[in-house]
Amino acid sequence: MAKRRDGQAKLGAACGNDWHRVIQVNLHAVFRLCQDAAVDMLVRRRGKIINIASLASFQGGILVAPYASSKGAVAQLTKALANEWAPLGINVNAIAPGYITTDLTRALRDDPNRSSAILARIPAGRWGRPDELGGAVVFLASAASDYVHGHLLAVDGGWLAR
Repeated sequence: MAKRRDGQAKLGAACGNDWHRVIQVNLHAVFRLCQDAAVDMLVRRRGKIINIASLASFQGGILVAPYASSKGAVAQLTKALANEWAPLGINVNAIAPGYITTDLTRALRDDPNRSSAILARIPAGRWGRPDELGGAVVFLASAASDYVHGHLLAVDGGWLAR
């Protein structure tokens, strides 16, 4: 076996430490919660499930392989469950937040190089606020979205449009 460069070994170890935990929280838990929610919805023959995806569902990101993989999987899980449950009266969709001002994004916002690169790509010219996700959730939870199944609604200030 070829000897790995030091950087590769460090990257592999760092990614491996987070992999199982991130997949457990971002994918396995979402799957189980969808199943649990669907039990009562199936009896009523109606219901709305709204998962939380991410821009990373569409793009790989940088230094976030476990996160991007888990959110890509949430996108496909959302579509697969929508295919299975739409005929049973259950809508399964997701919102895909962009760069939102939270504690989890503080390091990015505090890094002048990364923050300016991110802001340069967002047509709205700013980070989103957590309260700006609510409108998308209200839409997907309302009767206005009764014919929407398996959709990932990006709330990203236009990031994906660039």
